[in-house]
Amino acid sequence: MEFGPDDQVDREAPEPPFQQLAGILRARIQRGDWAPRRAIPSESALCKLYGLSRPTVRRSIAVLVAEGRLHVVHPRGTFVTERGGQADGDE
Repeated sequence: MEFGPDDQVDREAPEPPFQQLAGILRARIQRGDWAPRRAIPSESALCKLYGLSRPTVRRSIAVLVAEGRLHVVHPRGTFVTERGGQADGDE
């Protein structure tokens, strides 16, 4: 299922919340909400924004890191990669 950049996590949906959030963040990267080499909101900010637990947010970020859309710089934050929304396999 595809998610839009303005969607919210639906706890009644068949997809797990981490997959929904990964889709929402993916769409926001593709839309250009966060430029390449720029940080996305912190984990705690994403928790508050989407009403999710930190482990769920971390799992969503891990999905996007595995796709090559994000990378984590400890302790600075999570950043959009150079290719950001240009990752292979975009729908």
